[in-house]
Amino acid sequence: MPDHDIVIVGGGAGGIAVAASLLKRNKSLDIAIIEPRDSHYYQPGFTLIGAGIFTPEQVRRSTASLIPSGVTWLQTSVTGFEPRSNQVRLAEGGTLQYKLLIVATGNRLDFDSIPGLAATLGKNGVTSNYRIDLAPYTWELVRLLQTGRAIFTQPPMPIKCAGAPQKAMYLSCSEWERQFRLDQIDVEFHTAGAVLFGVPDYVPALEQTVERYGIDVQLGSNLVAVDGESRTAVFKSEAGETVRQFDMLHVTPPQKGCQVVADSEIADAAGYVEVDQMTLRHKRFPNVMALGDAGSMPNAKTAAAVRKQAPVAAVNALAILDGREPTAGYDGYGSCPLTVEKGKILLAEFGYGGVLQPSFPSWLIDGTKPSRLAWHLKKDLLPAIYWDAMLKGHEWLASPKALQVTGS
Repeated sequence: MPDHDIVIVGGGAGGIAVAASLLKRNKSLDIAIIEPRDSHYYQPGFTLIGAGIFTPEQVRRSTASLIPSGVTWLQTSVTGFEPRSNQVRLAEGGTLQYKLLIVATGNRLDFDSIPGLAATLGKNGVTSNYRIDLAPYTWELVRLLQTGRAIFTQPPMPIKCAGAPQKAMYLSCSEWERQFRLDQIDVEFHTAGAVLFGVPDYVPALEQTVERYGIDVQLGSNLVAVDGESRTAVFKSEAGETVRQFDMLHVTPPQKGCQVVADSEIADAAGYVEVDQMTLRHKRFPNVMALGDAGSMPNAKTAAAVRKQAPVAAVNALAILDGREPTAGYDGYGSCPLTVEKGKILLAEFGYGGVLQPSFPSWLIDGTKPSRLAWHLKKDLLPAIYWDAMLKGHEWLASPKALQVTGS
C-alpha cells in the first residue's frame, strides 16, 4: 500500500502552491511534502534586497507556517527517485511510496562550475543576488562604490528569471545616477546570450535603458573564471578569452537540474524532470509530474510561472489519480518585471514562443514601456499575492485553462 496518495518533493513555491491547489479541490487527499529547510524565501524579493529596498527578514517565513493544514511535512531530503516502483529514497534511510509523485525541487545554482568564484563570493567585490546571504553585500558594494568598473554577468540559459541579471544592473545604475556617481563608474554587461532579451517586444525599452546608463553590453561573452584577490574576471567569446579588472562583480551563476533529479530516471539529458510542457506530466512515467524550476518546460523560470502551473498540475494530478487523462494545459506564461530604475518597471509577460500575455489592459499597464504602477505592483502587491494567495490555493488570475488538443 502507498504511504500517501501524493508525495511532493520540495516545499518551495511550487510544492506548497500545488499542495494548496490540490486541497482546494479535494480536502480528503493524503499529501506529504518532503522539504528539509526550516525557512522559506520569497525569491523575487532578492533583487530588491540587493537594491536596499527590502531586508532579508521581509522575504522570509518559516516553512512550518506555510505547510497547508492537513499536509504531512517530512523534514528530510530525497536521495533518489525510483519511479518504476513508485517510491523515493529518504536521507535518513528507507523509502516512501506514492500513488502520484510531484517534483518541485527547483534547480541548482552552480557557482562551483566557474573556477575561483565560490572562494571569493561575499568579498573582494564579488556578489550575487541569487543568494539571500549575498544580496545585502550587493547593496553594500553599490552604496560604497565611488569610481571604477562594475561588471554584471549572465550565463547560458536556462536560469531563474532571465531578467534578474539586468535588474541588478539597472537598479545599481539608478542608485549611482541618483548619487551623481554614474559618470565615474564604467558599467559592463557580459551575457552569454546573442540578444539583450529573448522576447523582442521588450528590447527597445531595454536598449534605451542601456543607453541612458552608458552600459557597455558584450553579447556572447560568458564568465569562465574569477580571481578575487587580483579582482580579475575571465570571459570567453567567439573571439577568444579576455581578462577584465573589476571593482564590483555581480555574478549570475550557471544553473542546472538538481543533482538528485539529474542522477535519476526521471531526468532528461539536461538534468530536469522530463515532462510534457502543456500537461506537466512525465513523458515516460505517467504518475510523475513536475512544476517550477525543476521541470523541463521551456518557459521563463519565474514565480509567476509557478503561480499558473500549480492549478494546472493540481487538476491534472487529480485526473491521473482517477484514471483519466490530463484535462488542463499550461501555456508557458511567465512574468519578468524588469526593474529599469528605482520606481519604474517594464512588466514583461509572455508565454511559449515569446507570445505576449498581458494581465492588464494597455491603458493601465503597457508592459513594453517602463511604468510606475508596475513598480508598485512588484514592490507592494506581488509579495502579498505570493504569501496570502498563491501559497494558500487562491488562484487569482491563475485559473487553469482547458488543454488545447491540436490535430495531427
